[in-house]
Amino acid sequence: MLFAPDTEEALEFVVALVNTAPGASRTGEDELATVDQLREMLRHYVYSGRIDHDQAELEAVRAAREALRSVWTLDRDAAVEAVNRMLREARALPYLTRHDGSDWHIHATEPDAPLAERIRVEAALALIDVIRMNETGRLRVCEAPDCTGLFLDLSRNGSKRFCSVRCGNRVNMIAFRARKAGNG
Repeated sequence: MLFAPDTEEALEFVVALVNTAPGASRTGEDELATVDQLREMLRHYVYSGRIDHDQAELEAVRAAREALRSVWTLDRDAAVEAVNRMLREARALPYLTRHDGSDWHIHATEPDAPLAERIRVEAALALIDVIRMNETGRLRVCEAPDCTGLFLDLSRNGSKRFCSVRCGNRVNMIAFRARKAGNG
């Protein structure tokens, strides 16, 4: 195990959230354009506490999506500055909690804080672990030329290159066809 379970969950949520953006999504469209799409996403990634299900919350979560995307690609020292800023802006105060069948884990905002703030802070807490373990290289952008998807490389040797099997297969097929055309 590379990271604590709550760290992996938070990082996997960041990947899922950021990969709803145009260019990174499966469809190429913004997959977080409506309150209903946010509601559907939250069915798969549980956030305890306040959820407003309104347009203002959607816009704030979309802004968090962009902020988290930018942090994902920073070098370690720059990521420290960004993480500290996110925690400072939220006046985060870490505490241990158990809820919804999860064992002890860390939260740093009150349950009634806005959803976007809780998303940013939980991501920042997870990024602290990544930075402390000097594993920022595990935070990657897909190498497929037509994809901007993010992924978390949890493989043993840290050698993943693509955000999905689909992207890897597409790049491999293009390379295969180029080799075949070169031999023909």
